[in-house]
Amino acid sequence: MRIDGARATAYDLDHMNANKLKAPTRPAVDWKSLALESPLLAALPESAQRLTRFLELQRHSTLFRCGDRPRAMFFVLSGEVRLLRRSKSGGEVVLQRTWRGFLAEASLDQPTYHCDAVAAAPTRLLAIPRRLFTDALAVEGFRNRWIAHLAQELRKVRAHTERLSLKTARERIVHFIETEGEGGVVDLTQSKKDWAAELGLTHEALYRTLAQMAKHGELRVDQSRLTLR
Repeated sequence: MRIDGARATAYDLDHMNANKLKAPTRPAVDWKSLALESPLLAALPESAQRLTRFLELQRHSTLFRCGDRPRAMFFVLSGEVRLLRRSKSGGEVVLQRTWRGFLAEASLDQPTYHCDAVAAAPTRLLAIPRRLFTDALAVEGFRNRWIAHLAQELRKVRAHTERLSLKTARERIVHFIETEGEGGVVDLTQSKKDWAAELGLTHEALYRTLAQMAKHGELRVDQSRLTLR
């Protein structure tokens, strides 16, 4: 795992930049509270819970980079982590945004990561050793919950992939509102600049398209609320 340019594994925490990542040798994890919020974590075997690490990332810190070897499964407790790739034009394309839940699930059986993971805000995470997580999948209760989780994430990924395949900024905006909102209304939980990256657009193209749609009566923009007309 690479943290801000320095080589380290998920558990070689003493070698990580102290200003970027802080981790006690024993995670101060309240498993009882987490179990109430996440049935998947509730089903995690005790052997994996005991060796799970608690991590803190500052904003803009890099959790791992493309090409790094996965050594842990990460669960975001608070804050936000984004999986990023560079587009051909040099812009950032957001593959996944996680506020609370597992991150980069597809890396579990991969030899290396295929994207970067960057904290978009001060973030707290759990790092579950990859080997122990894989062993936990032999437990039926945990395996069934993991399958259900992956099915839900697959639906999200399909919608995101479909959106990026659309040619125009207008089509991507409409698709986002219709799939992520309700009744043609969506409340953004991020800045428009960050939203542009998620849509695979430059922020200039997004602002220009929003203005055109509003001018033509297709869209009403009330700060962070967007309403299709």
